[in-house]
Amino acid sequence: MSELVTGEAVVLGLRPARLPSRALAVCVDLVIVWVIYLALTLALLVSVDSLDPAALAAVQVGLFMVVLVGLPIAVETLTGGRSVGKIAAGLRVVRDDGGPIRFRHALVRGAVGVVEMQLLFGVVACTASLVSERGRRLGDVFAGTLVVRERSPRLRQTTVPQPPRWCTAEFAGLDLSRVPDALWLAIRQFLLRAEQLDPAVRHSMAEQLADDVIERTGAPVPQGMPAISYLAGIAAERREREARRSFGSPGMPSSPGMPSSPSSASQPSPQAQAQAQAQAQAQPSSSTATPPPSRPASEREGSAPGGGEDGPPTPRTGFIPPS
Repeated sequence: MSELVTGEAVVLGLRPARLPSRALAVCVDLVIVWVIYLALTLALLVSVDSLDPAALAAVQVGLFMVVLVGLPIAVETLTGGRSVGKIAAGLRVVRDDGGPIRFRHALVRGAVGVVEMQLLFGVVACTASLVSERGRRLGDVFAGTLVVRERSPRLRQTTVPQPPRWCTAEFAGLDLSRVPDALWLAIRQFLLRAEQLDPAVRHSMAEQLADDVIERTGAPVPQGMPAISYLAGIAAERREREARRSFGSPGMPSSPGMPSSPSSASQPSPQAQAQAQAQAQAQPSSSTATPPPSRPASEREGSAPGGGEDGPPTPRTGFIPPS
């Protein structure tokens, strides 16, 4: 991995191409351009028979410059640093700062490449690529470019082993409040990369993380369960609790400490309303005193028993506010 710093001070992690992949790309490109060059030369010789040797030599030089020099430069310029061979090998030419190349970069690379790869049979290019830390040939050094690997190796899909279903009830009753966030992050990263680790290293790390969880929860690993399955079950239980606490469904009981719905707390039930109406009808009709309008709870608690309806309520302290 090579760290390149862009003009915006952004560090790019690029993988420079090495000699085998670059040699494969160059061979494919040279075969293509030489086939095109020989085909055009034969077609020109067959179609034009009256050319003298000087004119024929000039035509061959022109074809050499157009096909063997100009064609690779044009292809790299138009495709942003990708030729047919580089596409096949999964490579791309970029600038030293990671940006796409321009015509001047492709021109310098192509002009120097004709000398070091075709006229000198690639000896200078291979030597410079082996000596360079980033695998660059002379054309890359003069042009300020770098050939990087654009195609990354495909990683296998990781599967986290699931715990047995009979352990769901045990995980649901665990107290996970003492497990810090740093440990949860370590467990998550381990489970995502468990398949990429050596089996011995994976087992050792799983045992260590499980011991850390047991130390904070006080619940040992169920008998017969691997440590990695225990960690997967603990992580799944925490995700379920987080989802229930954030998006709790209507039919699901609320978590401890969560307030109940305000509509259900403020509105009485139909049975309570019917009972209140029955009590109101059961009161004697001979009552002459009309119940005073309801006052706020603060006034009812602060009023004295003998307070009148028209006057201000008498507080329990005996202080009567001025009118």
